[in-house]
Order: sequence, then structure tokens, then C-alpha cells
Amino acid sequence: MATVSPPPWTYALHLPHDPRAPGIARAALRVILDAHGLADLRDDAELLASELLTNAHLHTTGAYGLRLAPRSPGGVRVSVWDSDPEIPPGFHVGENAPRSAESGRGLHLVRACADAWGAYSLGATHRGKLLWAECRNEPTGSTPAVSPHPHLN
Repeated sequence: MATVSPPPWTYALHLPHDPRAPGIARAALRVILDAHGLADLRDDAELLASELLTNAHLHTTGAYGLRLAPRSPGGVRVSVWDSDPEIPPGFHVGENAPRSAESGRGLHLVRACADAWGAYSLGATHRGKLLWAECRNEPTGSTPAVSPHPHLN
């Protein structure tokens, strides 16, 4: 029988729809990465989190959340959940936000800076979506990926 071991640490921060929430989440991210010896990922992870958190704050009206989990080797996955089930334009694999769009360019930045990224709708039973991006110590280029088991991420 196969077993799934949880990562050695995972942090989740539930955020209110408050303009201060993204900054508070970024501060927590810095402390968490420092505490786990991943300070060298701080700038990249903070950029990824900032874009995803700002997107959740600007385009939804409810609470949202940040989740951090380690990735091998020496990486971190930054995930942001919000209550809107629609994946934003520019974050689907092979799709870019139109140049004339007033928003969506931040997600292009996420795709350009992340070592891996993905998104999925949480379905009918769990309202919302989850966008995620990973950064690692060794740059591998931007690789879109979709997890077949979102509850394990």
C-alpha cells in the first residue's frame, strides 16, 4: 500500500479582505523562509506571493489565503486561494493576457519568474481557485505544471 508523507512543514495564513493583508502575508513569508533556511529564495518567493495576493485582493470580495510548502530540492511553493473559481486570463497554459488588458500583466510576471506554476478551480464542493508558483535554488526555467492531486499540494 502506498502512503503519502506530508512535507516537513506547511504554513497557511487565512487573510481578510483588507488592504493590509498582502503586506502582512509577505512579512510572514519572509520570517518563515528565514526560519527554514531558505532566505536565498526570499526575494523571488515574495515577488510571486505579492502578485498572487494582490490579484486575489483586487479581483475578489471575500477572504483569501496564502500557503507555503517546501519543494525539493531547496524550493518553496507559494499558493494563494481565493473565492472566485475563474482562472484569470493570462494564467492558463499557453495563454497570455492581451496587451490592451488593464490587468493580468502581474500574472505574466509570475509565469516568467517561477520555476513552475499552475492553477486549478476547486470545483463545485469548494468554491474558489488556487494559483501557485514555485521557486527553487537552481533556476530551471518556467515550466507550467498542473497537479493531478491538488489536495496534496
